Amino acid sequence: MSSKLFGTSGIRGLVNVELTPSLAMRVGAALASQFSGGVIAVGRDTRTSGEMLESAIASGIVSCGIDVKTVGVVPTPVLAYLTRELGAEAGVVISASHNPPQYNGIKVFDSTGMAYTEERQQLLEESVERGNFKLPAWDAIGNVEAVDARQTYIDGLSDRIQFERRWRVACDLFNGATCSIAPAMFRKMDCRATLIDAQPDGRFPAGDPEPTQRSLQRLGRVVVESGSEIGFGFDGDGDRMMAVDERGEVPTPDRVMAAYAGHVVEGNGGGVIVTHVGASMCLDEAVQRAGGSVVRTKVGDVNIAEAIKGHAAVFGGEPAGAWIHPDVHLCPDGILSALRLMQALEEEGKTLTEFIGQVPDFTILNVKVDCPNSRKAAVMDSIQMSYMEFVDNVSSVSTVDGIRLDLGYGWILLRPSGTEPVIRITAEARDAEVARALIERGRKLVNKSLEGSA
Repeated sequence: MSSKLFGTSGIRGLVNVELTPSLAMRVGAALASQFSGGVIAVGRDTRTSGEMLESAIASGIVSCGIDVKTVGVVPTPVLAYLTRELGAEAGVVISASHNPPQYNGIKVFDSTGMAYTEERQQLLEESVERGNFKLPAWDAIGNVEAVDARQTYIDGLSDRIQFERRWRVACDLFNGATCSIAPAMFRKMDCRATLIDAQPDGRFPAGDPEPTQRSLQRLGRVVVESGSEIGFGFDGDGDRMMAVDERGEVPTPDRVMAAYAGHVVEGNGGGVIVTHVGASMCLDEAVQRAGGSVVRTKVGDVNIAEAIKGHAAVFGGEPAGAWIHPDVHLCPDGILSALRLMQALEEEGKTLTEFIGQVPDFTILNVKVDCPNSRKAAVMDSIQMSYMEFVDNVSSVSTVDGIRLDLGYGWILLRPSGTEPVIRITAEARDAEVARALIERGRKLVNKSLEGSA
C-alpha cells in the first residue's frame, strides 16, 4: 500500500476507487485474524454502497473462522454500544459520517465499544498489508447472522435518562443513520418530536449530512413553526449533534459544549474534561469556574476517548458536536448527547439561550495555507524554530498536535492537516480584530517557513 489507510476517524475513501470491496474484505480478514473465536458486530449507515461493503467485510471475517452479527442500518454509536452489549470481540461500522454519498468508510471498535487507538489501527493496517490471515479449513469458517438489537440501545438510554415533563423537540436527521433510531427513541422518552429528512436515503437528497450553522437554518424554521423548545441536527452516522435554540438560531457549538461541560463538572463536584487543541478557551473558563480542569489532546475522537479513559474524565468531546459520555460508553453519541443536554436544561430550568448565557462568545477564525504533504514535517520544524519572530508574548507552547501558542488574551494553532495538503491555522481571541491579526501573523509565519524549507 502506498499510503496510510487509517486517518483520524478510521478508513475513508471514494467507493470503488480508494475503498473497494477487495480492501474491505482484507480489512475484515485482518481484523478476524486477531482473534481465536467469538463474534464481530457489523453495522452501516444509509449509503448506497453500504450493503456491498458490509458483505465484503463479513466475507473476510467469516473466512478467518469468526462469526458475524450484522445489525443493519444504525448510527455509529449504536454499533459501538451493541459491540459491548452483544459480547463481541470487536465492532465494525461502515460509514463516511458527514462526507458526500460517493464516499464510504470503515471504523473499528474494541470489545468495550471504544474506537481502535492509533496503535491498534497500525497493527491492523500492517496485517492488511502483509496479508497473513488465519484461514481455517472449510468446516471451520464462521457464519453470518442478522440481528435487530436496536431496542437494546433504546432501553439502555431510557433507563439512564428520565424527563420530568414532555419535551417538544425538532430534529433534522439528514437522511442518515439516525433515521433508524431517533423516531423510536423520542417516542420512548415521551417527547413530541417533529422530524425532518427522516427517510433513510444514501444519496442524501437533503444535502451532505453535516449539521452546520448554514445547513441547520431549515431546522431553525421548523423549531419556530412547530413551537419546539429545542432542535438537533445529526450527521450522517449519528455520532455528532448540533443544537438549535428555542428561537430557531444556531449557537456557537463551542459555547454549548462549554456550558454542558460546566454543568457536568458542577454536578460531579469537580472532575476532568477532555477536548482537543483547537477547542475554544471558553471551555476552560466554564470548566474552571465550575471547579474542574481541562486536558487537551490531538484532534480526533479516538484520541479524546483514549484520554478520557486515561484521566478518568467525567466528560469530553469535540466542539463540532462529538460528545463522549463515559458513564454510558466511549463513543461520541449524537442522540445520547441530545438527551443529556435536554436533561441538563430541565435540571437547571433554563432554555438553551439562558443555559449558554454565562459562557463568553469569543472569536475563532480558521484559514488554510497550501503545503505539499512531503514538506509538512520540514515546515512545522521551521515554524517551531521561528515563531517568536511573528508571535510575541507567548505564555505557553503545546506540541500535542501541531504547535499551539497561548497568549493569555488568545491563542494560535498551526497544524498540518491529516486529510489535505495544507497547514491549518486557527486563532481565537476575546476581540475579533485581535483574532484577525493573529491569523495574519500565522499566515506570514507559515509562508516564511515554506520559503525557508524549500
